[in-house]
Amino acid sequence: MDALLTKTEPVRKSELKISGAEMLLRCLLAESVETIFGYPGGAIMPVYDALYHYPDKLKHILVRHEQGAIHAAQGFARVSGKPGVVFATSGPGATNLITGLADALIDSTPIVCITGQVFAHLLGTDAFQEIDVINTTLPVTKWNVQVTEAKDIAPAIAKAFYIARTGRPGPVLIDITKNAQNETIELGEYKKCENIRTYKPKPTVQPLQITKAAQLINDSKKPYILAGQGVLLSNASKELVAFSEKTGIPVACTLLGLGCFPADHPNYVGFLGMHGNYGPNVLTNECDVLIGIGMRFDDRVTSNVSKYAKQAKVVHIDIDKAEIGKIIPVEAAIHADAREALTALVEQCHKKDHSGWVHKFHGLNKVEKEKVTQKELSSSGKLMMGEVIHHLSELTQGEAVIVTDVGQHQMVTSRYYQYKNPNTNITSGGAGTMGFALPAAIGAKLGTPSVPVIAVIGDGGYQMTMQELGTIMQYKIPVKILVLNNNFLGMVRQWQQLFHNKRYSFTEMENPDFVMVAKSYNIQAQKVVEREDLIPALKEMLNSKTSYFLEVVVGKEDNVFPMIPAGAAVSDMLLEAPTS
Repeated sequence: MDALLTKTEPVRKSELKISGAEMLLRCLLAESVETIFGYPGGAIMPVYDALYHYPDKLKHILVRHEQGAIHAAQGFARVSGKPGVVFATSGPGATNLITGLADALIDSTPIVCITGQVFAHLLGTDAFQEIDVINTTLPVTKWNVQVTEAKDIAPAIAKAFYIARTGRPGPVLIDITKNAQNETIELGEYKKCENIRTYKPKPTVQPLQITKAAQLINDSKKPYILAGQGVLLSNASKELVAFSEKTGIPVACTLLGLGCFPADHPNYVGFLGMHGNYGPNVLTNECDVLIGIGMRFDDRVTSNVSKYAKQAKVVHIDIDKAEIGKIIPVEAAIHADAREALTALVEQCHKKDHSGWVHKFHGLNKVEKEKVTQKELSSSGKLMMGEVIHHLSELTQGEAVIVTDVGQHQMVTSRYYQYKNPNTNITSGGAGTMGFALPAAIGAKLGTPSVPVIAVIGDGGYQMTMQELGTIMQYKIPVKILVLNNNFLGMVRQWQQLFHNKRYSFTEMENPDFVMVAKSYNIQAQKVVEREDLIPALKEMLNSKTSYFLEVVVGKEDNVFPMIPAGAAVSDMLLEAPTS
């Protein structure tokens, strides 16, 4: 049982009763919330009026669009491990959160959204800015609820935070009617939620599951670990390293798993997926035991499921039972927290030498280096995305927080940036949300002030949420922004080039002067066109104590390779464009 709300703030006799709005804020304080991202409006005005009196305890970041608020909250949550908190008003304020809610749900990000709603007596009357937020957000939230009385605010907040951060994390939403915000209620005791009878977020490790998996691993000749974001969410990076080092098993990471295993470790073999590294994709179809840890076997990893790892016995560790066996048949199912499962497995698995098997991965990655990487890093033509990210990785020693948007630059960054630490790769994975990076970088910087945060964005996605430069300006947030500009919606253009006979249907972009736009928001900015200017510009950006914008002009028709064509097997990965 937690401290009385009355201990959160000094209580005067006149405060023996407070409004529902102030009760909400005191509940947030009791949940150790310090930062809120939001945008005010009529239906949530009582909350903002109460917030006026909490300038020292609750830091509110006024974004320029509600989508910016929820993406910022995602970035904050991903680096800090704490739920991001969002305020929005009714109607369009709430519906502008939908994209971020969907993104957070599929990427397992803990978010608590609080929306204002019209007065309870107006519900169902099509009142001004009334939207059925509960049914609208039901498919894109882990849990949601509408509160129509002040007495129900505290229990709803407690339940929301518990659900958002336990088990497989995700977004929750509380919709509070205006009358509930205005009603007065007696100060009482805030009880944190510690269990819900019908919700069991953390399964108990089953010894028989561990024994069966350990036997498969001990008997294997070519075992292979696929590490996903579940490793990060369970803080299991050290356990994963210990498991790999004891068993000698090579490790590859999914897009969201990047950083959960150090890129400079000898057992690290690369990045999985459609534009991942050559070795880890091709050898998926040669391993005899495939160990998926905290990952979903989604289509970007498996490509054609009918041709995926048919020779392998699969061990799948996941806290979400629904994911186990959903895509790929499983020989040993471990329904458990990744950290607890790895701790149990390492005790039963034998110490083995798989150096020959690991060397085969590195051998194929050497082929990729010769056919792809070296060409991109030694190009004499236009600057290429790969060389920009390669230099960025070297200059930051792989230790910055990198926030990517969605597109070619995202795939190139995932290949060339050598992530050394957990929770430093922030991107939109399952939903693939363009416009994610700039606001997410704002939240990430506020969530980890001592670490450099760099948003790497394409010219298309950048313009979807470019208005959040105003948020950076107002709060003087020292985010670094690196836009790789090819004047195209590059990923779509690549597919149009390779599979649609270069019919570039509505993918070429005429862009504004990005440097002038940044400077109009009082952000230092420069543009790089020539190769000799790149490294000095990157150093100037990284050394800046304030926010900084750097535009790098790259080749208009450069493509991202390797690549798995649609419908192909992971072992059919292309290192260059097919000739036809």
